[in-house]
Amino acid sequence: MPLPDRDQEWPPPWLKPVQRLYIQHGAWYSGDPDRLSKAYGADVVPGIGLDLKGWDRPMANSGGFLGRVSRFFWGSPTPAGQSRSTKLHVPLAGDISSTSADLLFSEPPTLRVPGKKSQNRLDKILTEGSVYPSLLEAAEIASAYGGAYLRVGWDTTMAEYPVVDIIPPDASVPEFVSGRLWAVTFWRVVAEDNKQVLRHLERHERGRVYHGLYLGDERRLGIQIPLTEHPETAGFAELVDESGGFDSGYDKGLLVSYIPNMRPHRRLRGTQLGRSDYSGVEPLMDALDETYTSWLRDLRLGKGRIVVPEVYLQNTGRGRGSLWDPDREIYSGIGMLPPPGGGGSNMLTVSQFAIRTEEHAATAKALVAQILRGAGYSTQTFGEASNDVVATATEIHSRERRSFTTRARKIGYWNPTLAWLADVLLTVDRVVFGTKVSSDRATVEWPDGVTPDPEAVGRTVNLLKQAEAASADMRVRMVHPEWDDEQVEAEVERIRREKMAEFGEDADPYVEAYLPRDDDLAV
Repeated sequence: MPLPDRDQEWPPPWLKPVQRLYIQHGAWYSGDPDRLSKAYGADVVPGIGLDLKGWDRPMANSGGFLGRVSRFFWGSPTPAGQSRSTKLHVPLAGDISSTSADLLFSEPPTLRVPGKKSQNRLDKILTEGSVYPSLLEAAEIASAYGGAYLRVGWDTTMAEYPVVDIIPPDASVPEFVSGRLWAVTFWRVVAEDNKQVLRHLERHERGRVYHGLYLGDERRLGIQIPLTEHPETAGFAELVDESGGFDSGYDKGLLVSYIPNMRPHRRLRGTQLGRSDYSGVEPLMDALDETYTSWLRDLRLGKGRIVVPEVYLQNTGRGRGSLWDPDREIYSGIGMLPPPGGGGSNMLTVSQFAIRTEEHAATAKALVAQILRGAGYSTQTFGEASNDVVATATEIHSRERRSFTTRARKIGYWNPTLAWLADVLLTVDRVVFGTKVSSDRATVEWPDGVTPDPEAVGRTVNLLKQAEAASADMRVRMVHPEWDDEQVEAEVERIRREKMAEFGEDADPYVEAYLPRDDDLAV
């Protein structure tokens, strides 16, 4: 039976090292201090249940996982009487993931398939189905967790075309054969009641999809129960057969594709899973948070404080305490003796601690640079060390070479999935929705990733025109490199007509000199 047929530990025990990384990287990605404290065991070590509140940290000097996480800034317990809010978190990890997604899909790639009808239908699905925003989401999740899944499905009551879902890898049990995804089981918790947990399992195999509902607890999968027992899974009961599955309509493979963020995985040798952009820089991000926390601590302690004798205080009434007003100009006489060897002014103690702004700023800047470098990006990509001078596309590539090198590596992992995506979308569209289109793997065309400055392009085009060094066709292609031949020819013809209308009978010499003739366009 494809789905589990007996009670077992869930997730499977062999996934524990992977799940531990997902918990930590997910905490960094979320930017939630509470999740970071929990992930690094400030209160409870994840997966072990060891309560560390009030702990004197004897394991900080030990080896292994417990010793490693306890030495983190976020692994230290909050001292008694101190609020956890004094720990400051810098959400740099989230910035890294969103920037990674922007480098890949801020300008989406073009998917081209044979046949004009198939191409038009694919373009409609990609646009109306919001596939490109989904790709941005998948790229961001892959950056944080080391990979992401694209799943193609359909709901005939909601849309008249296939849809694409993004599934994070921390809710999956993948199976790889010869480096390729052979099968995968997704799970989600649909209900929790006291200690009972209701899980929905969805397994994808070649040409088949299986669904199952299980009643267990936090650690065990439990027993399988009918899909009709919960409203979120009741709809699948009408689709599955006696084996709990149904034909997907795509016999070339799975309706799911896994996109690794980057390989190889440096911590899990031999795995086909991708590694996170945070892998290896977690201690640096932890140190950055500690630096900013220390900086804010200096600000709190650096507030000027004046310590005065009790006789200097003004009594506000019985049981209401006393206060001292430093702005008061005249005080009534105080019956007291001056301190030995000095005047009364020596009885006022002014405390003003230093705020080490430059030291903290330099430390934070160096840590940020190391974190971005370790993640595979240039600091200029994040706005560091920038200036107001407009740079050319070549200069941008030179300054941000490391970021574009990382982008190129990630494109290599995305290409097979995007080619597969066009094929499976058109196949499902034909099988489920009855459209008469042919399906085939797409050719993927990526933009260069740098948007040229419009003013600079305009100046270049104008200089070429004045020097009579480029035709109107070439100039239009320079301004609109994303246009195809039909769009360029149409624009050139519009320019010709505008000049004819502007110059009238005198337009012929101008048009002949500066614009291509009709026979040139035909060629």
